[in-house]
Amino acid sequence: MYGPAGRAYVYLVYGMHDCLNIVTEPAGSPAALLVRAVEPLQGADLMRASRTRRAATRRRAATAAEAPPDDRGAGAPAGRSAVADDRLASGPGLVCAAFDLDRTLTGRDLFAPGAAVRIEPPPAGEPRPVIVAGPRVGIGYAGEPWTEVPWRLAIAGNPAVSRPLVEAAAGRPPG
Repeated sequence: MYGPAGRAYVYLVYGMHDCLNIVTEPAGSPAALLVRAVEPLQGADLMRASRTRRAATRRRAATAAEAPPDDRGAGAPAGRSAVADDRLASGPGLVCAAFDLDRTLTGRDLFAPGAAVRIEPPPAGEPRPVIVAGPRVGIGYAGEPWTEVPWRLAIAGNPAVSRPLVEAAAGRPPG
C-alpha cells in the first residue's frame, strides 16, 4: 500500500477474504482505495464459476473435507436462489472471488495496457457517471470522526453497490 500509485494491494481479511485496493499516493505514502463492488458488464458465468471455486476451496481449507458446490447460481443447492448478475461482485471479498484475485496481484500495475487485471477509461463519448459520497461501512470500531467521513464513493443508483449508500451530498460529486 506504500505506492507507487496505480498498483494493486490485496490483503486477507478475517483469514478468509481477499480484498483489492488501488494504491492512490506516491511511493512511501500509505493510501489506497478499497474496491467494494464491480458491476458485471460481461462474463457473469465466469464470475459465478470463480466464486464457486473460491467458496469450495475455502471450505475445504477450513474443514479439510470435500464440500458440495455452492455457487448460488446454476445447480445451487436446494433452498438457495441464484445470485443476480449485478450482485456477483457486490462486496470487497466478492470482487476478488468473482475475478479469482488473491495476494499474488499485489504490486502489479493496474494501468499497464497489457496487464491481465487493469483499470480502463470508459469508452469515448460515454457520459461520466454521477459519483456520490457517503460514510464508510464496517468501521464502527474506529469511532468519530472516521465513521462519518464521506470516503465511500459509488456511482449513483448503481445496483452493484455492496450496501445502499447513505449519501453525504445526494447527486453531487464528492469534494
